[in-house]
Amino acid sequence: MTGDHDRDGEALAAFLDGRRTAVLTGAGLSTDSGIPDYRSPGRPVRTPMTWQEFAGSDERRRRYWAGAAIGWPRFDAARPNAGHRAIAELERAGLAVGVATQNIDGLHLEAGSRRVVELHGHLRSVRCVDCGSVEPRAALLQRMRDDNPRVAHVVDGVEGNPDGDAQIPPALVDEFRIPRCRACGGMLAPQVVMFGQHVEPADTAAAARLVDEADAVLVAGSSMAVNTGVRLVHRARRAGLPLAVCNRGPTRVDADAALRIEGGTSETLAAALRALGLAAD
Repeated sequence: MTGDHDRDGEALAAFLDGRRTAVLTGAGLSTDSGIPDYRSPGRPVRTPMTWQEFAGSDERRRRYWAGAAIGWPRFDAARPNAGHRAIAELERAGLAVGVATQNIDGLHLEAGSRRVVELHGHLRSVRCVDCGSVEPRAALLQRMRDDNPRVAHVVDGVEGNPDGDAQIPPALVDEFRIPRCRACGGMLAPQVVMFGQHVEPADTAAAARLVDEADAVLVAGSSMAVNTGVRLVHRARRAGLPLAVCNRGPTRVDADAALRIEGGTSETLAAALRALGLAAD
């Protein structure tokens, strides 16, 4: 279905009304908060760093942390949009059992959603691979800036990436001092699921419980290019749950959708909330 936001919102409201829905979200929900995604039309093709690259190469870790030192403040400045707030309100109203998200930005929690499964982790903190110590991202950022004063001032004109990374001059990458664990001097890693890693079993189980407790499933802002979300939709299909999909562009699960809305998720979710007589905070 395509059309204006109010009409799409009314269709989505009719789907949600009287049901307890498990919501699955992706990067398309956060683009209206200023966080770019990897797959929107017109975006340059980029290949995210794999875990094997990160763990196996000082050069690649240097590239990752240099980009993070520049990109993280802009990423951290993003705030929840109308779509995040609408999902939180649907949960408060009993129309959503919770949300499983492929996003690592933490905006669902900031918007007030209480039951959030962050399938691919988050960027709020980093963890030592060697001793397990955890450090807040903000504290790490300050350490990296203190150790790399030239990089700390590179902000204007730098293009941000979807994962809190940034494109910066190679010369600055080459001189960047890689941060180490404060407790043991070991290797630090972001608390995200990189390509080549598996979703934590506890998070997989928590997302499955959302589907099992639901009467329906809504995919919002995801092309379902990653199998993590597709498996949840297949689980819902086996259980006979109806599926609604709202996304700009095609998804891998369109054929399973009882309702398919082609459009922006934040506008459509906000319109659905109005049609249901609810109001986000």
